[in-house]
Amino acid sequence: MRKTILTFALAVVAYTASAQNDLKGQPMQPIPHKVENIELKDLRNNPMKLPFFGEKNIIFFYIDPDKHKQNEEFTYEMERRHTATGPNIEGFGVLNLKDTMLPNAIVRTMARGRTEKNNAIVLADDNRNLARAWGLGDCNNCFVLIVVSKEGELIYCKKGELSKQEQEEFFTFIEAYR
Repeated sequence: MRKTILTFALAVVAYTASAQNDLKGQPMQPIPHKVENIELKDLRNNPMKLPFFGEKNIIFFYIDPDKHKQNEEFTYEMERRHTATGPNIEGFGVLNLKDTMLPNAIVRTMARGRTEKNNAIVLADDNRNLARAWGLGDCNNCFVLIVVSKEGELIYCKKGELSKQEQEEFFTFIEAYR
């Protein structure tokens, strides 16, 4: 029994150590800067690159599932205004699964249920690949709003809760890319 408890305790410590944020304290690379399309996973765990990359301007949320409601009112306003759809722009979501304490399978299942209702595209980042590749720095406990031009340049990135003023500034900013 003691051996089982010790093994379990060591497994928990190993998991906790591996789950620590290797980007903690890392600053975000200055914007704008060039980025490459990267491979993430769809909600069924199949490899998938970012949709519309290089074809349209893309706007997406990089979401820590622990903070999925951080900008909820803002996202509803974006839907109401059709901000992320148009001839030159598309929107989707990316779940930052490395920084959540929730089981990834449960998060994926819940996201699939929601996306099947609204036809949204949602991908999963199991290992902070997007944050690392694009120099986003620490995105733990953040709802990150990202815009990439069709030329492959990261032109907007805001982490955390957006103030009313930041929201209005964003709506003005994004019009040039729609």
